[in-house]
Amino acid sequence: MSATRPLHLAAEIGGPPRYDANAHVALARLAERGALDFVTLNDSFARPGPDALAVLARVAPATSRIGLVPTVTTTHTEPFHVSSAVATLDWVSRGRAGWQADVSTTGAEARLFGRRAAAPAAELWQEAGEVADVGARLWDSWEEDAEIRDVATGRFVDRAKLHYVDFEGSHFSVRGPAIVPRPPQGRPVTVIDGTSGPAREPAARHADVVLVRATSPEQAQSLRDDLRRGAAAHGRDPDTLRVLVSLTVDLGDAETAPEPGLTSGPRLAGRGTYFRGGPVDLAELITRWHRGGAVDGFHLTPITPERDLERIVNGTVALLQHRSLFRTFHPGGTLREHLGLSRPASRFAAAAASGGKS
Repeated sequence: MSATRPLHLAAEIGGPPRYDANAHVALARLAERGALDFVTLNDSFARPGPDALAVLARVAPATSRIGLVPTVTTTHTEPFHVSSAVATLDWVSRGRAGWQADVSTTGAEARLFGRRAAAPAAELWQEAGEVADVGARLWDSWEEDAEIRDVATGRFVDRAKLHYVDFEGSHFSVRGPAIVPRPPQGRPVTVIDGTSGPAREPAARHADVVLVRATSPEQAQSLRDDLRRGAAAHGRDPDTLRVLVSLTVDLGDAETAPEPGLTSGPRLAGRGTYFRGGPVDLAELITRWHRGGAVDGFHLTPITPERDLERIVNGTVALLQHRSLFRTFHPGGTLREHLGLSRPASRFAAAAASGGKS
């Protein structure tokens, strides 16, 4: 069976905590040379190091095409501030921003803030879905032509084209409108790891890209089908959902063609399935799974970023490009364009045009 849809590839550029953004810049530029869709930068309140959003805001002007997706924890944070920060990243990157929503489940992290106790994962993922929902509403709250910037009259915005979102969530309320104009992509790309049960519903409902952990093409296909059904149940077009398999990769070995892919190394707690082999081995796995229709692509976490990302780009990706299975250049300037996703219209502008109410 031949692939009927484009292959999407992304990579994590984190690793041990770094306090010099130049390392992240170098890795992002390397991924950009390989025409990857986006890079992620993992983050959490339990992890030392600079804030992922701030780091990728530094990476943005040093790159021109690669998508930039920091992890943003929705627990203990203000949804209005999350929305503003992600919109700002979209502006400084000229439309290449996304964000990976995550939750904070531990008591130790809760004590850092002292605002609320730790809560069950199901409750936290419900809240994360609400943050994604209100974020999209805030990004829509400025119509495209709301900015006037008329020096002669002193008018900056057309207030009739700014909209209150008046959102009531289970743990927060947001009135709006946003303080940042509508981002270049309309709505920056939302990424959620939908492997765990509690995350599955918000992923199907709100995410543009869903990451899953799978040890076989059959398991990946089952997860993808389940997510697409969930998206359709929420009134979404399932073809607007991109499902990527997450792999932690160790390309330090020679080409070994080990087991059929993922049983060649140990499971890493909290980091998903583990692949160990060489760049050609990895290209074979990606080819087999994608051609079989199991996935839309892969999100790869190099176990040693400087070594393994170079081997991914110059080895695995180069081989996929040689086989005409992966593009050799970015098809557009925004992350949505890389992913084949359209730019959504503001719900408030659409409601005003139809005379209805959003």
